[in-house]
Amino acid sequence: MIDRCGRNIDYLRISVTDRCNLRCIYCMPEEGVQHVSRSLILQEEEILRICRVMAALGIRKIKLTGGEPLVRSGMPKLVEKLKNMTGIEKVTLTTNGVLLKEQMKDLAGPGWTD
Repeated sequence: MIDRCGRNIDYLRISVTDRCNLRCIYCMPEEGVQHVSRSLILQEEEILRICRVMAALGIRKIKLTGGEPLVRSGMPKLVEKLKNMTGIEKVTLTTNGVLLKEQMKDLAGPGWTD
């Protein structure tokens, strides 16, 4: 994709949840935050559909973010599906690392890149 300034846009950032397992000051103030209903968060098939469409438009890299993406169930499978998607060359994930040890084996499976 080419933006209005002529730059090649080949990167898509997708927030997969607004939830987190930490209480950092910058994203979880003392008064708390109102979470979005889970029914309003993108479902796996919606994420995959958006990514297929965007890949057809030239997106090659996807970054999964949150909140904390690893609190969302099924992340290793979603990552695998995205990495194996036609046109997608790189899938990355932002994380605070708290849940990484317990999920790393599954995340490091087929389709995951470092």
